[in-house]
Amino acid sequence: MQSVEDYLDSSQIKKEHLKIMIVGGIGFFVDAYDLFIIGIAVALIAPLWKLNNIEIGLLGSIALISALIGSFIFGILADKFGRKRIYGTEAILMALGALLSAFSPNFLWLLISRFIIGLGIGGNYPLTAVIMSEYSNKKDRGKLVSLVFSMQALGLIAGPLVALSLIKFNLPVNFSWRLMLGIGAIPALTVIYSRRKTPESPRYASQVLKNTHMAFQSVHTLDKKINIQSTKIEIVSNVETHLHVQRKRVKTDLKSFFTNKKYMLTLFGTAGSWFLIDYAYYGNTISTPILLNSISSTMTLETKTLYTLLIFLVFAFPGYVLSILLMDKLGRRSIQLTGFIIMGISFLLLGIFPEIEKQIGLFLVIYGLSYLFTEFGPNTTTFVMPSELFPTKYRATGHGISSGIGKLGAFVGTFMLPILNPIIGLNGIFIIVSILSFMGIVTTFVLPETKDKSLENINEEITNASMLVVNK
Repeated sequence: MQSVEDYLDSSQIKKEHLKIMIVGGIGFFVDAYDLFIIGIAVALIAPLWKLNNIEIGLLGSIALISALIGSFIFGILADKFGRKRIYGTEAILMALGALLSAFSPNFLWLLISRFIIGLGIGGNYPLTAVIMSEYSNKKDRGKLVSLVFSMQALGLIAGPLVALSLIKFNLPVNFSWRLMLGIGAIPALTVIYSRRKTPESPRYASQVLKNTHMAFQSVHTLDKKINIQSTKIEIVSNVETHLHVQRKRVKTDLKSFFTNKKYMLTLFGTAGSWFLIDYAYYGNTISTPILLNSISSTMTLETKTLYTLLIFLVFAFPGYVLSILLMDKLGRRSIQLTGFIIMGISFLLLGIFPEIEKQIGLFLVIYGLSYLFTEFGPNTTTFVMPSELFPTKYRATGHGISSGIGKLGAFVGTFMLPILNPIIGLNGIFIIVSILSFMGIVTTFVLPETKDKSLENINEEITNASMLVVNK
């Protein structure tokens, strides 16, 4: 008789897999929409509230620093109490923060509202990634986890479309930015119930809770007609007929996690890569209107938003598609290395050749190329790999810390860009981002390839390597 893990690894993609993917992915639609739209909203708010550069930087970046906190907290809680018990709480926070943002009477209120959104966004990362990864088979796991994350692409496209529509309607500016921010609550509200109803991860139930009955029930949600004998699992409608094996649950000891040299080396690779990519990615994405304004101060907000939409449609969206199609064929490590290299070259060209800025078409092509290999590269792989490289009892913690450190990079990049721009100029910023991109090659080399391996085999390889380090 197969184990629950063996069945999951060999199962085909089913309707329930896609349902889990969509419910999780909507959170990333909200993530991308909320984190993009604040750049346009701030462009409208700044002259109304007479904001200085530091206040502009804080509004654009505060959700990222609270996402760091949310990632840490939700990751640890998901390993301690289970994925199911807290799944959906992060969506409530995203919806609440968006609604409060829309009714902000002043700078402080809006800042606090954005902080709440960030907590939800941060919690969304480890929960959705780990749940999808633990339900997936080994052949399609990269594709399924990438599909969850790729919902960001729709959010990136929806943000500029909403902004352009509101600008076109010539609505009062004070109403337009409130509507932009408030709309982010709608998709978050639609998934709260579904997330609360998602069964516990079968791997978590089996390996951490040691609850065979719960693991069977979770697997049963994938296919209620499973009728397998001898070499297969037998899961029929009346799950209660199974032998209940209830042993003492495994403790999630954070001290053991942080004192394990191999886990820390893995964390250096996952968190380090995520910090570097998010510094570049969020700093540029949220501040794209500022970047375009540096190129042409006469460009209208509508034109800047249109160019941003063009970059997302022509370059970013295909990058997500390529990641989904090739993640399980080329492997995570090679895609991440290629992405960092192309990003580094693209930003270096923009940094050392200032004349490129004067040719808007050439600038958009090179800048867009960096986006293509960000999405078909480390922006997607840094989300996928932490959901595979840590053992079940530490998987959400490892992913939460990795994404949290990533958001620290995003915070630094977003906060510093409007401050550094007047000092070192756009070219100086691009050179800094280029250096950080090339540094990603180092953090990627410490990570093993996870393509077509079961989560349990990956864990065994890392554990064995860790034992060798200790024995030495």
